[in-house]
Amino acid sequence: MALASLGSSKLRSFLTLLGIILATATLIAVMSIIHGMDIYIAQNVSDMGADGFRVVRMAFIGNWDAKKFLELQRKNPELTRAEYEFLREKSRLTRGAGMMTSRRGTVVFGAGKLEDVQLRGATANIAAMTNVQIDQGRAFTDMENARHVPVCIIGADLKDAFFPQADPIGKQVKIDGRPFTVVGVARKQGSAFGQSLDSFAQFPIEAYFRTYGSRAGINYVLQARTTGELFQAQEEVQMLLRAYRRLRPGVEDNFMIVSSDSLVSAWGQMTSAIAATAMAVVSIFMVVGGVVIMNIMLAVVTERTQEIGIRKSVGARRRDILWQFLVESATLSAAGGAMGVLLAFLVTVAGNLFTPLPMSMPWISVFLGVFVSAAVGLFFGIYPAYRASKLDPIRALQVER
Repeated sequence: MALASLGSSKLRSFLTLLGIILATATLIAVMSIIHGMDIYIAQNVSDMGADGFRVVRMAFIGNWDAKKFLELQRKNPELTRAEYEFLREKSRLTRGAGMMTSRRGTVVFGAGKLEDVQLRGATANIAAMTNVQIDQGRAFTDMENARHVPVCIIGADLKDAFFPQADPIGKQVKIDGRPFTVVGVARKQGSAFGQSLDSFAQFPIEAYFRTYGSRAGINYVLQARTTGELFQAQEEVQMLLRAYRRLRPGVEDNFMIVSSDSLVSAWGQMTSAIAATAMAVVSIFMVVGGVVIMNIMLAVVTERTQEIGIRKSVGARRRDILWQFLVESATLSAAGGAMGVLLAFLVTVAGNLFTPLPMSMPWISVFLGVFVSAAVGLFFGIYPAYRASKLDPIRALQVER
C-alpha cells in the first residue's frame, strides 16, 4: 500500500524526497572521500613502513596556525650531519639510519627539459628504507656517496619523458646544469592528491652538498629493530638528541619525531572535524526534508479522509491507521535514501575517474544513509499518522472528495 501510494503521484513523491536525496548523497559522498583518503594515506603517503620513523626540524601535524609555525621556525635549529652520526653510533634500538634532504630543480636530457623536479640528496641506504623501489639498474653505493660520485636514480616520470623507448641506465642527464649518470630507475608510485610521486631524481647526499653547498632541510630516516620496539626506539632517539643538544628537563623538544602512526592519527583528527561539519550540514538538510515530508503527509491525510473513514467503519483500529501512515512516511523517506545512495555511488565513480581525490564508499555509509532517512520519515510522520488515527469515521465518511 505504501509503494502504491508513492507510485500514484510520482512527481510529487520525487519533489518531496529531493531534500532527503541530497542529504543522503552528501553524507555518503563525504564519508566516501574521507574513507578513500584514509586508505590512501595509510597505504601510500607515508613511506616509513610499520617500523620506520623520521626526525625532522618541524612537521605540520594537527591544527597549526601561522604564529605556531613562526615560533617553531625560530626555536627549532636545523638538523646536522654531526647529530646524525651521533644517533647512528649511539642508538641501540634501531637497525638502520639514513639522512636525506631535497629541493626543487630542473633536469635536462638532450632537447628534453623538466622543471620543478624534486631533487633528493640521500645516503645510500635510503632506497631500502622508503618506498623507492628499484625497477631497473641499481641503487648508488656508500662508496659512491663518500666520493661525491655524480650518479642518480630517476623516477618513472623522468624515464617516460627522456627515455620512452630506450634504456636509461648509463645515460647522462643534467641536474641544474651539472651532469649526473643514471644508474637506476624507480618503480612507478602514482600520484597523491594530483601531485606525481614519480617526478624526482635521487643522488648521493655528499654530491648534493657539494653541488648546493647548503646543509639546510636535513631529516633523518630511522628503522626500529622490530615493529614492537618502534615506540621505545623513538623514545631512545628523542633522549639521545635531547642530550646532544643539552636540553634541560622540562624544556620542550626543538625537533620533531614523526611515524606512520602519528601521520595517520593526525589525519584522523582532521577528518573527524571535517566529518562533524559535514554531519551538521547534512542534519539541516534532513530536518528540512523531514518537515517537507510531514507537510505532504498532512495533505495526504486530508486527501484520504474518506478512505480512513471506510477503513475504520469496517473494523480498522486506531493503531492500524497509525501504522499505515507511519509505514508510508518511512517508506517514502527510505526510497529517498536509496536514491541518495545511488547518486552518491555515481559521484564516487565520477570522482575516481575525473578527479585526483581517492574515493571509496564504505558499506556502513550505505546502511547509515538509508537507516537515517527512514528514521527521519518515521519521526516526522508521527504527527500526520496520529491525526489520521484520531479521525471520527462518521465525520470522515461525510467529507466530500
